[in-house]
Amino acid sequence: MRIEGRIDACGAEARSEFMQGKYTAVIKKSGDWWIGWIEEVPGVNCQESTRDELVESLRVTLREALEFNRKEAIQAAGDSFDEEPIAL
Repeated sequence: MRIEGRIDACGAEARSEFMQGKYTAVIKKSGDWWIGWIEEVPGVNCQESTRDELVESLRVTLREALEFNRKEAIQAAGDSFDEEPIAL
């Protein structure tokens, strides 16, 4: 996908599809709290009073981290760049 230093609706939709990957949450109960981390993304960790709240917080925090990283990469690339989906 070729992007000329801008994000259009079609490009944003395509990037959103790439972000629909699967990630692994490491979750444990510690005292009165539930704590968790996303294995694949350093810095995505949360603490909540219930397991369900923790899972949702991890989901929201992961989404925000990926979006932040995406915007930062696009800004660093400058005016003209290519995007290439990479599968493992």
